[in-house]
Parts: sequence; C-alpha cells; structure tokens
Amino acid sequence: MRLGILGGTFDPPHIAHLALAKAAIEQLELEEVIFMPVAKNPLKRRAMASSKQRLAMTELLIKGQPKLAVSDLEISRGGQSYAVDTMEELQAAQPADYWFIVGADALKDLSNWKNPERLLRLCRLGAALRPPYSETQMVARIPEEFRDRVDFVTMDPMEVASFDIRDRLAREKPVKPMVPDSILDYIRQNNLYRS
Repeated sequence: MRLGILGGTFDPPHIAHLALAKAAIEQLELEEVIFMPVAKNPLKRRAMASSKQRLAMTELLIKGQPKLAVSDLEISRGGQSYAVDTMEELQAAQPADYWFIVGADALKDLSNWKNPERLLRLCRLGAALRPPYSETQMVARIPEEFRDRVDFVTMDPMEVASFDIRDRLAREKPVKPMVPDSILDYIRQNNLYRS
C-alpha cells in the first residue's frame, strides 16, 4: 500500500493543502493521503486555534474528497509532534510504503528535525516543488545523505499561506477563495483569528 502523510498545523487549512494532497496522490501514485494535524509543532510558534478546532477544520477541508482522510494520531498523543515518532507508530500499526509530504522549503531544515536518518528509513519524503524554485535548486538545499529519499511533487504557484489568511481575517479582509466556505463558516461561528 502506498500512503501519504500530510502533517501540519492547519491553522487554518486551505486550498493549497488540498492541492498538494491531490498532486501527491497523482504524481506519487498514492492510494490515500492522510492529513495529520500536529499537537504542537516544534519548529513553529503556538497555534491560534485549538487542536480540536484545527482537526474539525481539516475534516471540513477534505469532506467529500476521494482518497483523502484525517487522523488525530498526533493530537491524541499530545506533546511535541515529531515526524519520526508518527512514522514509527504508523509503520508498527499499519506497515506500508509511506511518503511524508512537506513543502520544499522544509527540506533546508531537514538536518534539524528529530532523527532525520531514522525518519528516512521509515518513509520517503514527498516535497512540494513550486516556482520560482527548480528541482536542481531544491536538491542543492537537501543534505547529500538524504537526497535519494526525496521525491518532488510539482505544483502550480499558489500564493496561499495560513499566516496570511489569519492576518486577513484579523483585518476583516476577504479570504475567498483561499478557504472553502465550510471552513470560513466554522471560523466565524467559533470567532477564530479575530484581532
């Protein structure tokens, strides 16, 4: 079985997350991509929405989408969310060929991840490749010992980021079509991302 794990804070989830998952399914020939909201991201500041809210918004993002699922594994485990711990747990529970899907910008920090050598024995990385960066430029950013474990997923440029969406919402600026209506309704009902 070929499975993708798309981890992230998803604060909030948006259309670029969906586009990445769909591109990974197609290009890496995955049977499913599982969205995995983190409990706490060790490389980012604290999330603004609660774990429960981020999980609910991620479920809204993928509703009705074939080959997409959401897992609360990292949220249920609590504490810092490390890819290597998640992949060890997944391989023990459901052995498969896994790809841990990341934005290509995350590759430059790969050496700082918890036990990257162990992680890349448990899975491959599927890295989103977006203009203006070429595959050659991105390969140069990956530590040499990891390069044969990374597959690139090409995507059209999408100027969408969770921090920008939060900023726009705080300033009462429009965020359509970056965020589906169902998530926007949830954000309003739960009074999220207000200044």
